Amino acid sequence: MFHRKPIEERIAERQAKLRPLEEGKHFEHGPAKFVFVSLITIVVLVHFGGLALVMHFYS
Repeated sequence: MFHRKPIEERIAERQAKLRPLEEGKHFEHGPAKFVFVSLITIVVLVHFGGLALVMHFYS
């Protein structure tokens, strides 16, 4: 369409230009990393909050 290469070829060319990934320094999906860290943080905070609440009412 409009004399452009197919999307698969354009993606392959763009990926071929990228430098190789460094071992241990690359998280492939930035948004997934953000969601993962956010959920872990929320879980830890809720657990500490629940612990504080239980200690307050049962001491």
